[in-house]
Amino acid sequence: MSNDTLSALARVLEQRKQAAPDNSYVASLHAKGLNKILEKVGEEATETLLAAKDAQRSGQTKDLVYETADLWFHSLVMLSHLGLGPDDILQELERRFDLSGLEEKASRTEKK
Repeated sequence: MSNDTLSALARVLEQRKQAAPDNSYVASLHAKGLNKILEKVGEEATETLLAAKDAQRSGQTKDLVYETADLWFHSLVMLSHLGLGPDDILQELERRFDLSGLEEKASRTEKK
């Protein structure tokens, strides 16, 4: 997925926040509040994990890709609800490029 796709999706999600909940799934999630959005993120995370286990056994990744797309989508709705977007996450990932995973993990431990 390119940054353009993420940016376009983020724009649509922001627009849908203002839509009538009866006319937009995204608007209905926002209307139900953060707990409902988090419930959906958790549900999609579980489905993604199960699809990954199935993909390992079967070698078929179609369901894993589908469930991961759902997880990313609902994660973007969550970020939008909290005033964030994909650029915030991409900036954090870019910040980590020159760090080893062990260094990055250690830096989080030091901050606590």
